[in-house]
Amino acid sequence: MHELNLTGSFFGILSVLIFLGAYVLVIFEESTHMRKSKPVMLAAGLIWTLIGIAYAMNDMSDVAHEHATFIVEEYGELFLFLLVAITYVNTMEERRVFDALRAKLVGIGLSYRKLFWLTGILAFFLSGVLDNLTTALVMGAVVVAVGRTSMKFVTAGCVNIVVAANAGGAFTPFGDITTLMVWQKGVIEFFEFFVLLLPSLVNWGLPALIMSFAVPHDVPPPTTDNARMKPGGAVVVWLFAATIITAISFKNFLHLPPAMGMMMGLGYMQIFTYFLTRKGKRLQREELVLDSFKQFERVEWDTLLFFFGIIFAVGGLGVLGYLDMLSTTLYEGLGPTPANMILGALSAVVDNIPLMFAVLTMDPQMSHGDWLTITLTCGVGGSLLSIGSAAGVALMGQARGLYTFSGHLKWTWAIALGYFASIGVHLLINSHHFEVMARVH
Repeated sequence: MHELNLTGSFFGILSVLIFLGAYVLVIFEESTHMRKSKPVMLAAGLIWTLIGIAYAMNDMSDVAHEHATFIVEEYGELFLFLLVAITYVNTMEERRVFDALRAKLVGIGLSYRKLFWLTGILAFFLSGVLDNLTTALVMGAVVVAVGRTSMKFVTAGCVNIVVAANAGGAFTPFGDITTLMVWQKGVIEFFEFFVLLLPSLVNWGLPALIMSFAVPHDVPPPTTDNARMKPGGAVVVWLFAATIITAISFKNFLHLPPAMGMMMGLGYMQIFTYFLTRKGKRLQREELVLDSFKQFERVEWDTLLFFFGIIFAVGGLGVLGYLDMLSTTLYEGLGPTPANMILGALSAVVDNIPLMFAVLTMDPQMSHGDWLTITLTCGVGGSLLSIGSAAGVALMGQARGLYTFSGHLKWTWAIALGYFASIGVHLLINSHHFEVMARVH
């Protein structure tokens, strides 16, 4: 497909300025009170308007249309997958599954240091199935609930949870939006992600070990939290597991988009809620009534629309020729491994979703090991700063005044040690993957 290089043109330069302007508004979301989806959606529309005009002037509108429909397909699969996953998480929240888990952890009477390790371990493994944002909020609620009398525990505990949630999401296709994008693109197969388990564990474990010495041995005062799961909560958890298995089966055995498997899994829950609600109305038990469509209303549409804006804006910059320019500078100039390390660290400041989408769009010639490297670094690099990941930003809001940017920054040196150590472990134990060129996708 013949393409235009518009990097030095009026259309290209104006598009970059529009993108940067939108991103500045995203960064200052808290002070402007403008939802992050709004500027990026407008920016995406303006960038594609400029692309449409430029290609029309060169009598190549069909090429621009082909690019746009390809990105619509990319986003459509991601959107449907996330819609189902978020709806399941919302339903588990409504059935008080997470409240029951928190109550269980709060009531077991462990010392601060043992709770530090337990919440970290749970955050690491839970985020491989749930998203890192939900995991951080659930575990953060535990830390805040038991640590009111110990600021040292709350600060270190929250930093620990953010690092663990991000690291735990890097070794499974479901753990992070970036790993999901890589899996859906077909660059890395489902079970191949698990070779990143040990590097991810090192990424969390090393800073956790360092931070644990700052956590007191005292036992927190007893608290009474008797939250119980609503009827049907356990079934929803099992249906979510079945939905994930269905999505994997669609991708691995039927070679169909995993989003189709997720939508089928949504059907499992819809049927279950129908019978549960009928039973509730028959027995006149309000706690049995579960309206699954109400859980759609609670979906974080700002996030899903932000993904739309980012994917289309970054995709537009790719069509204009900027991603090829970046690929040449980074991957051909520095080499894949240093480039992937830089991009991973950059995700502490720039959202990792546009970074990963940019790399997937650039499609640099890399070995399989290098694709695993960018999956790891883009997943865990955001832990370096509290604003570098959705988990950190959400936890700052939940534990306002207790978990802060500066509180996290005090441990950035330890997190950086974990970041570079995890890359070193990956290069060592997965060295054979660097000898195999990635499949064409």
